[in-house]
Amino acid sequence: MRALATLFLCAVAAAGAKREVAITIDDLPRSGDNGSRSLVGVQAMTGRLLKPFRQQGIPVIGFANQSREAELGPEGLRQILDLWLDSGAELGNHSYSHLNINDVALEEYEADIVRGEPILRAALAARGQKLEFFRHPFLHAGTTVAMKKGLQEFLDKHGYRVAPVTLDNEDYQFAALYTKPEYKDRVQREYVSYMESIVSFFEHRSVEVVGREIPQILLIHASQLNADLMPELLAMFRRRGYTFVSLRHALKDPAYQLPEEYVGPKGLSWIHRWAATKEMTPKGEPNPPLWLRQATASTSK
Repeated sequence: MRALATLFLCAVAAAGAKREVAITIDDLPRSGDNGSRSLVGVQAMTGRLLKPFRQQGIPVIGFANQSREAELGPEGLRQILDLWLDSGAELGNHSYSHLNINDVALEEYEADIVRGEPILRAALAARGQKLEFFRHPFLHAGTTVAMKKGLQEFLDKHGYRVAPVTLDNEDYQFAALYTKPEYKDRVQREYVSYMESIVSFFEHRSVEVVGREIPQILLIHASQLNADLMPELLAMFRRRGYTFVSLRHALKDPAYQLPEEYVGPKGLSWIHRWAATKEMTPKGEPNPPLWLRQATASTSK
């Protein structure tokens, strides 16, 4: 009976909901998809990724790791960031080298955030903009109460707003196989349906945890997969009744002021974090298909 009641509440909420989603893209200039790391290659992928956002006037924000300047050089990285800004996108800090806070001292982690700022700040300042958002690498925010509190105090002091995630997923596993010819077609066939299963799960879970559907925040990565399939991914959201909003707009929803007290090693959706804070029974989002997990494991050996 409880399951039927939950489904009924979800259906009622969905029927009256004005669905909104903010799209956020991590690991600029390019994530781990084994694609070209040359400036020309990254420019081509970036241009294709951003084209539907620019043409359709869809808000998007990218989160950069400045350590990629080692591959592109400072001037090359700046050119890529300028491509994002020229398309109308926003930019945020994802730290310099994507450190895992679970593995380093808080002071080292904070220093890595600061180290990731110079090129970002320069690119934004050239357009009269300021650096505002920070996204935790791996969505890890601290394994102890003291560490989590200390990091938040650091971010507050440096003028950052945390960029939460609700639609967490494993797009990077699909992306890693997409650039391998033997897997490309199957990944292309199954990726969007997997992402739709993630969206459906968190729609229902938000009703259970928050009492209603909320403006969702999607996390995906800068990869050839998302560059090629972005039109299909956007179409999936439209089929489900979504309009596209900025991260700043999504965060105006009162849900994002809910207490979030999760402390631990996992990188979790904020919907899971709110559920943990409320001491609700945990529920996990859908896994990628078994064949993909097995293929990813075998190719990473």
